[in-house]
Amino acid sequence: MSGNGQQDGAAYFGQEVRFAREQQGLTQAQVAERTGYERPYVTRVEGGKLLASAQFADACDSVFGTPGSFGRLRARVAERGHPGWFIPYVNLEREATQILDYSPVTLTGTLQTREYAEAVFRQANPRDEAEAIAAKVENRLARREALDRADPPLRWAVLHEAVLRTVTGGRSVMAAQMAVLLAEAESPHVVIQVTPFHMGTPAGGVPFILLTRKHGPDVLYTETLNQGHVEEAAAVVAEAKEKYDRLRAAAMPPDESLAFIHDVMKEYSR
Repeated sequence: MSGNGQQDGAAYFGQEVRFAREQQGLTQAQVAERTGYERPYVTRVEGGKLLASAQFADACDSVFGTPGSFGRLRARVAERGHPGWFIPYVNLEREATQILDYSPVTLTGTLQTREYAEAVFRQANPRDEAEAIAAKVENRLARREALDRADPPLRWAVLHEAVLRTVTGGRSVMAAQMAVLLAEAESPHVVIQVTPFHMGTPAGGVPFILLTRKHGPDVLYTETLNQGHVEEAAAVVAEAKEKYDRLRAAAMPPDESLAFIHDVMKEYSR
């Protein structure tokens, strides 16, 4: 979707918030207080300058007495904000029962903190306005929230050590990111392994994701510059699964991986 389209979606959401607020005779300051946000944030949302967070949308439903309405509207607007080539993957991700991810350089999106994601998008889109970067970050965080459902998928992430050592956003951002990885791994639905540098060249040089669904064949997802590729061919998916098995075998066991991440976190915290 174009940048203008993204802004149109944020503007529409903001108009609906303003209409609901005025219908109930509330000021922006009152909405800010009741949602737990600052007034300038409410002003930017209503003015279409910023796509509201999922938490703000849910808070609006509580304040305005509209169960789920703003949450669903925000989700639809956010989906429109993804590039067209990425939407098929987002839909697959939502229905997946298992997600196997290999990341050789940059951490997979659904494990990123807000600050790490912002740094990634700023590096990749240096000419974007702050509002556009903020919208991209919110879309990424919304994908993460969507996986925290009643029946979450098993998420297995194999990270090359380069992911942990590449300083993205600064040392404090990296320290916080390591802490989030450790926290995520406490879930029985998340497994993280690290492939250390001393293991040599990894079996897979590019990132890829394997998704298992309740209905339909397993899927392989890869990306090139501004283009996503969804592959369902059984032979191709089987080859990717074998590669992933080799990556897992070459990586440190989960417990050792978490200890390694903890040590890296301490290094960044010094």
